[in-house]
Amino acid sequence: MTTPLADLTRRPIAPRDAAALSELLNAIEVVDVFGEYYSEEDAAEQINAPLLDLGRGTVGVFDGDRMAGYSSAAHKAHADDVHRVTVSGGVHPEYRRRGLGAELLAAGIASARALHAIHHPGLPLAVQTQNNALNDGALACYRAAGMTPVRWYSQLRHPLGAAVADVPVPGGLVLEGYSADNDADFLAVGDEAALDRWGGAPTPPQQWRALLGWQAFRPDLSFLLRAADGGEAAAMLLTYSWEADTEATGLRDAHLMRIGTRRAHRGRGAAGALISHALRAARDAGFDRASIEVDTDGPTGPRGLYERAGFTVARTEVRYTLDL
Repeated sequence: MTTPLADLTRRPIAPRDAAALSELLNAIEVVDVFGEYYSEEDAAEQINAPLLDLGRGTVGVFDGDRMAGYSSAAHKAHADDVHRVTVSGGVHPEYRRRGLGAELLAAGIASARALHAIHHPGLPLAVQTQNNALNDGALACYRAAGMTPVRWYSQLRHPLGAAVADVPVPGGLVLEGYSADNDADFLAVGDEAALDRWGGAPTPPQQWRALLGWQAFRPDLSFLLRAADGGEAAAMLLTYSWEADTEATGLRDAHLMRIGTRRAHRGRGAAGALISHALRAARDAGFDRASIEVDTDGPTGPRGLYERAGFTVARTEVRYTLDL
């Protein structure tokens, strides 16, 4: 028997909810197909994100110990012209079509307003969310809340094997693997590259440390290009792989999580060389495929770069925004 919505418990998400959140996210994946599966440890990393304000920014809806739905609003530590607060959320398939999704979206927007008032009250606020382009129910919910589509993101996959192209490192640059010694260079390159992306912003140090602390981080498949004379770092690539995905699909996926090139080194093939090297390293390490999310409307048309490297589109996601 389905529990009436009025009898469900609403409260902020807490660290103790990691198991319930992972079960909810995996149930959502079966229907909505994001290509993402979660272990309890993965969910705990999301809950314990250093900039996530659990008390002000999250709502969990519970049916006893079971999480029926959630909403999470994440503010930006750095914002220049617009403060973009990202709202995430979802409803368990067994609790859908009863208005809970609209309730949680409204809660996320309210959380975004509260966080904005604390962190960047002098800037315009934009609330953004993203979902599978085929999820008609979620997209209808966004439109009903007054949100409009602003960006489209391609989820790309690469089969590895013989499909990996051999792209040489540009002259004057040398390749380095990730280490504690060049960690600051990875961050500096990534931050400069992010400024040229839509909605991009520098990564706060505490968020960077948390990102590299995830169990999924693969330092052995993460690389940096530097000027051959030991000078400026030119480009970087970070790779992640989630065991929960492997257990669910039977495939080991190397996800190219972050790629960036400094402005002074663009147009010389640095990104193509990094991608080629990372794909070869993943193949040689026994991975079955690679993946990446690409902003289709990016200013430099990056999807062409990945298609030339052998990636193909697996699905499309749409980002919706509400300007307040």
